[in-house]
Amino acid sequence: MSDAAAPPADGSQRDRLLAAARDAVAANEDRVVALSRALHAEPETAWQEHRAVEAITAVLSSAGFSVERGTAELETAFVASTGHGERTVALVAEYDALPGLGHACGHNLIAASAVGAALALAPLADELGLTVRVYGTPAEEGGGGKILMLDAGVFDDVDAALMVHPGPNDSGYARPRAVAHVDVEYTGAEAHAAAYPERGVNAADAALIAQVAIGLLRQQLPDGVRVHGIVREAGTAPNAIPGRARASWYVRASTLAELDALFPRVTACFEAGALATGCTVRITETSGRYSEFRNDEALLADFAAHAAALGRDMDLAERHAGGMNTASTDMGNVSLRVRAIHPYLSIGTSTASNHQAAFAEAAGTPEAERAALDGAVALAQTVIDDAVRAASGTVPAAPTSTTLEPRTPAQTTTPTPDPASTPRSTP
Repeated sequence: MSDAAAPPADGSQRDRLLAAARDAVAANEDRVVALSRALHAEPETAWQEHRAVEAITAVLSSAGFSVERGTAELETAFVASTGHGERTVALVAEYDALPGLGHACGHNLIAASAVGAALALAPLADELGLTVRVYGTPAEEGGGGKILMLDAGVFDDVDAALMVHPGPNDSGYARPRAVAHVDVEYTGAEAHAAAYPERGVNAADAALIAQVAIGLLRQQLPDGVRVHGIVREAGTAPNAIPGRARASWYVRASTLAELDALFPRVTACFEAGALATGCTVRITETSGRYSEFRNDEALLADFAAHAAALGRDMDLAERHAGGMNTASTDMGNVSLRVRAIHPYLSIGTSTASNHQAAFAEAAGTPEAERAALDGAVALAQTVIDDAVRAASGTVPAAPTSTTLEPRTPAQTTTPTPDPASTPRSTP
């Protein structure tokens, strides 16, 4: 039994706690902004976020948090904790960047907001009956760090998980699509393209046929489904028939169930490329599948109210068309097990949107830093309101679907006709 005090329910005490959180973020503004700038200046891609983890955990350790690094046997994951309450809240930090684009999704701001909220809540945690944790979750941009942490039980005792995400617009509801991340590799046979073309088995052609097949498939796919990818390798010289081609694809759908149903139609396109050319194909899912998101209405209403006090309209009526809030995230998997929110905060980019170089530049501006600070205040105040509600016994139940089946990367090798069995001229 914890010796932490029960959270106060009196209105004046609640107001005092909310003001204390707001003032604490202001007092730590320099720390929070400096952290965001440090991450922005040195972007690191999935599973390589070593400097980011060092910078984030240094701030938290200096504030008295106990820090566990290498959580769930992931080198760039961590959990930082303070307080001794019976209820546990997770402030979720992301910090990976995009290859070639830097922080074009603004994860430096996500980490800064989580840390700012944690610093604000730390001196209030025991009074609120809370254990406050910052969860450092790597590889959101392909890799699914949160899924691996879920499967390792890291979220098992968490009562609520909260984070914010930057975007062009303020938006409360997360409406992400489920997604599968797929690598496709074709193996054929090299040959001189002019002198011995009959000896070649063209892997680049296999990748092209798959791409065309997917393009034709799109007209029969349900609304909201997205299938998109890039060719990573398809030959090294124009006078050599490529014997190897590699591509990476994302397959997105409204839910995991819809994704499960349509995924074989997409893999059939990959297999068609192999069949038509005589190549072999290897199809590999590179992470667990990201799920749809379940928004906790009570947490989101609190967040929207606190954001409104900061001059932000979180559009809970969803008057505006979805944008960044439809992008996939492994936070969706967390939301199927734990009460969670994932609201989006504008960083003032009227023309730039996520995953553009201009957005990476915007993620380092004063307006973006103000969004990170606003996020820290609203997150901390939302946690306070939820703790007060818990003391009165009115916290909503955790999601009923709390046993999301673990999804480990799948590998499929599709056999195709052996090119050697096809009659060919010999030297």
